[in-house]
Parts: sequence; structure tokens; C-alpha cells
Amino acid sequence: MTRRRLRIEHRTGYRYESTVAASFNEVRMTPLNTRRQHVLSHQLHITPGAGVTEYQDYWGTTVHSFDVHDPHVMLEVVSTATVDTETEHFVADGTDWSTLASTSVRDRWCEYLTPTALVPALTHDDSRLSIVEKMLATSTPAEAIALAFNSVREHISYRSGATSVFTTADQAWALGQGVCQDFSHTLLSLLRTAGIPARYVSGYLHDPSNELGSTHIGESHAWVEFWNGGWEAIDPTNSREVAGSHVLVARGRDYVDVAPLKGIYAGGKSEALGVAVHITELQR
Repeated sequence: MTRRRLRIEHRTGYRYESTVAASFNEVRMTPLNTRRQHVLSHQLHITPGAGVTEYQDYWGTTVHSFDVHDPHVMLEVVSTATVDTETEHFVADGTDWSTLASTSVRDRWCEYLTPTALVPALTHDDSRLSIVEKMLATSTPAEAIALAFNSVREHISYRSGATSVFTTADQAWALGQGVCQDFSHTLLSLLRTAGIPARYVSGYLHDPSNELGSTHIGESHAWVEFWNGGWEAIDPTNSREVAGSHVLVARGRDYVDVAPLKGIYAGGKSEALGVAVHITELQR
């Protein structure tokens, strides 16, 4: 199996309007070890310095939690990882509608069929409900998934700044514009309404055309995994296979479950430092 070795540096954080006395934070920026992705190394650097506790959350994501009790006006988190990824896209075996409708499948994956704050129940949008009707009329779930994917690609155009991380699938569909989380949330709304378990995935995207050994600006990215006799990934934003250029970090029901940095603090208003991702493909 051909593999690609990537080094990812991800910087993010907050700047505060006034001195913060204490902050309590969670970080989800560590790539996952899976059968198709192997983490060779990972370091997390936090400013101001803090003791860190590592654990896996309910969805299987690696979480680092930390508290800062020294007065500070800025919080910065830098995650650096080296990862080997498989360059071939994994295709699930496939299933049929009766299997998807079975109690065993619906119970096992119920949380990936349930509406959430960012992927609410699809009840009042005739345009998407008509797509779901067409999906359910297909011969196989695979055909329905392709129909949902193409519908999202045709309806939503990429526009940075048109939405925020709190934009719902309904709002993104009505606007017809958005970024990766909006493509993912709207695809999830169609798949789940049709009874196909689907989950939100976050990570990084590398441009494979970049020269080996050179560092380039990468992307924090989001895509979707659906259950079709097995979990298979699809990238609705870029209409491309999920393989060696995608680095998996977190899975969940929607963006809220996978936010790279979140927490609470005591102090004045805050503003994000922004996100900077740099990726280097290394010689294996």
C-alpha cells in the first residue's frame, strides 16, 4: 500500500480585551491513529504554559484539556504532528435499504441519525425533502448517497466568509453558499433524513502537487463519513476522494463535537487569533 508522510503545524488561540484571570480549555488537534493513518509523532505547545490531561472523548477523538490560572491576555496553542496516510481511497462493501432499516443498524448508529443543533431535523424544506424522496426511490443506498452528494455540489457554491462555524445546515442551504463545514452539514442533513448513518469529520487537507520537502499553507478541513456496510469518507467541498491528502483528526455529529479549541474563561471579550496551518510532505 502506497503511503504519504505529512508534517502538520496548526496554530490557533485567542486574544483577550482585558487580562483573563483563568481559562479552562479543550483541544482537539491531534491526528487519530487508525488502520489507514499512523501518527509517528505529536507535540502540543501551549502559551501560557499549563499542565495537560489527555483522554479520548465519546466519539473516539483525542482531547487535551488544560486550565490556565495565571493572568494572561493571550492564549496560543500549537499542534505539530507527523503522520503517514494511505494514498488509496477506501470503498465500503455496500448494503441495501432493508439492512439500513433494520433495528440492529439503526440502534448501533442512532447518534449519527439523530438531528443536532447544526444539522436539525429536515421537516420544512421542500427542496431538500424532494431530494430525499428521490434518494429513497433509488435501488441502493450507494445511488442515494451519490444523488445527495451531487445535489449539495450543485446547490452550494464555495464562498469564504459567507457563513460562520455556527451556521446550520438549513441556513447554509437557504443561502446557497458556504465553506467546508456547510457542505458537510447539508450533506449530513440529506443522508440522515434518508436513514443513512453519517458523521462529521474534521482534519487537514494537503495539496499533493506541492513539492516534496517544501512547506505550504494547508487547510483545516471538514468532510463526511457515511455507513454503507462500512464507513466510507467523501469530500463534498472539493468533490474528491478522501485518501492520502486528508489527515483525520476528529469525528462527531457536527462541528460542535470536533471544534479544535473551545473553553470558558473569566475576563473581558475575546477575539480569535485566527488559524494557521502549514503542511510539509516528507520523504519516507
